[in-house]
Amino acid sequence: MRKTTTKLADGRELIYYDRDESVSRDAPDRRPLEPVASLSEIRRDPVLGDWVTVAAHRQGRTYLPPADECPLCPSREGRPSEIPAADYDVVVFENRFPSLAADAAVRVAALDEPLRQGRPGTGRCEVVCYTSDHQASFATLGEAKARLVLEAWTDRTAELSALPDVRQVYCFENRGAEIGVTLAHPHGQIYAFPFTTARTGRMLAAAAEHRARTGRNLFEDLLAAERADPVRVVAVGEHWTAFVPYAARWPYECHLYPNRRVPDLTALTEAERAEFPRLYLDLLGRFDRLFGPPGPGGGPGPGPTPYIAAWHQAPRSGGEELALHLELFTIRRTVGRLKFLAGVESGMDAFVNDVSPEAAAHRLREVAT
Repeated sequence: MRKTTTKLADGRELIYYDRDESVSRDAPDRRPLEPVASLSEIRRDPVLGDWVTVAAHRQGRTYLPPADECPLCPSREGRPSEIPAADYDVVVFENRFPSLAADAAVRVAALDEPLRQGRPGTGRCEVVCYTSDHQASFATLGEAKARLVLEAWTDRTAELSALPDVRQVYCFENRGAEIGVTLAHPHGQIYAFPFTTARTGRMLAAAAEHRARTGRNLFEDLLAAERADPVRVVAVGEHWTAFVPYAARWPYECHLYPNRRVPDLTALTEAERAEFPRLYLDLLGRFDRLFGPPGPGGGPGPGPTPYIAAWHQAPRSGGEELALHLELFTIRRTVGRLKFLAGVESGMDAFVNDVSPEAAAHRLREVAT
């Protein structure tokens, strides 16, 4: 792999990841861009104890542009984009409309009162472009390109974790307009948070309770139990296992764990990295086949399955009990129908699932190629 770091016209960092180590990346960004100014701040909810990010400057971000104006496609004559090169393998760059940014510290003052605690929204938000092909998806990348994306995720996790204000690194993909995606080009994001997220905090609390009660690790016991009674297991490799969780919140939800507990992507072995692309691409293909093929003659059908893919990694400190894993889920519950987070879920954080986890696992096994 060849890694080339450069700067965009407004000073944001851009990184090319190439399989061909001889490739040269020297195309300049000639756009007349003003420097990005972030007014991000984080505020602590005094009732729940969670940190909420306030980033009002993001209201003007790019929203569903036509394909020929996509800012994630390679630049071409008369149509410069966020990527100056005429083609690329994988690219990572700082988001032009970040929720969190390093310069927030000089623009937002801290507040420390009993019921009003606030901090600058320091951190970093990056965009990960999986391919230059606007019509592709992660599922169509092929194993070599998927491995390159994994290397990019790993490299960014290492570098962002080392930043002084960063407490947790989160790699994820939102796919589909139903999820709220504003750019159709195949891409994901990375957030470097200045706090440990609420969901991770709850995981760590459950792991601590399990350790105190049993003397064992929660995630190791969980994986062992699913493999011992494989009614919800979807796919098994030498180094990874995919299963639908016993208490799945979403209609179709699948978790992918390394068989060996590690804290984050940087701790994976070469063998684990080599096997991941095959299993993950298999899972994404199954998700796209869940609701059937396109209509007759290639006409309108259910369309690609919208999903969220979320890497859970240990925070910078205090995360010794957490296990790296990927959670993949869709908000589609059947053809033409979505799972909305309405009063019970949004108001009380009490999920009601319309599909039994065992039925979901059976269906995901059924749509294997």
